[in-house]
Amino acid sequence: MTRLTQSFTLLSAFLMMLCLTSMSTAQDQNGSKQSIKKNADLPHVLIIGDSISIGYTKPTIELLKDVANVERVKTNCGDTKRGRQHLERWLGKTNWDVIHFNWGLHDLCYRHPDSKTQGHRDKVNGTISVPLDQYEKNLEALVEQLEKTGATLIWATTTPVPESEAGRVVGDDLKYNQVAEKIMKKHDIKINDLHKLATGFEASLWAGPGNVHFKPAGSDKLAQQVAQEIKATLKKNKPAGN
Repeated sequence: MTRLTQSFTLLSAFLMMLCLTSMSTAQDQNGSKQSIKKNADLPHVLIIGDSISIGYTKPTIELLKDVANVERVKTNCGDTKRGRQHLERWLGKTNWDVIHFNWGLHDLCYRHPDSKTQGHRDKVNGTISVPLDQYEKNLEALVEQLEKTGATLIWATTTPVPESEAGRVVGDDLKYNQVAEKIMKKHDIKINDLHKLATGFEASLWAGPGNVHFKPAGSDKLAQQVAQEIKATLKKNKPAGN
C-alpha cells in the first residue's frame, strides 16, 4: 500500500468518525434521553421540563437510585410549542410508570431578536413566546398525549419569576400556574407545588438577582420534594402484597 493510499484511508476513517460523532451529538440535542444504568426490577420514571428540571434531575436520580430508574429528556424541553413538536420522540418506547412534567417558564418569556440579553429576553420590546390562551390549549393537548402512555402523571408547578427578570413579568407565573391547575384537576393529575416551595427560598439558594435559576443547594431542595412525590406515587401504585 502506497503512502498516499494509507493517508487517504486514514483520512476517510477520521471523517467517518467525525460524522458519527456529529450524528450522535445532534441526536442528543434533539432530545434523546439520558443514558443511565438501569435495574430491570425497578419502575421507570421520566422527567420532562426546562432548565429548572435539569438542575434537580441529578440529585433526584441519586435520591431514588434504589427505588426507580429515573431518566430525563436530554434537552431543554422549552415551551409547550416545542413539547407538542417533540413529545412523541421524547417518550420513546419505554413503558413509563411515572412521568413528572412541567412547561411554563419558556411559555411566559418575552423575546426580541435584537436583544443582547441571553436568550434574546426582553419584556419591554419583545413578544411573549406562548400567550396564556394558547398555553392552555397546548398543555391540554400534551396532557392528553401523556395520558395515553398509561403512566401515572405528576405535574410540577412553574417556579417563581423574580423581580428584575429581563424577559419575564412578575405574576405571570401565577397566571400560568392557575391555568395549569385547572387542567390538572380536570384530569385528576397530582400536583407537585414547586412554586410554593421555591417561594420560601432564601436569596442564597437562587442563582442571583433577577435570575429564575437556582444554585445547586436550591436544586437539591427541589429534588428532595420531587423525589418524595415520585416515591409516594410509586408506593401508591405498587400492587398489594409486594
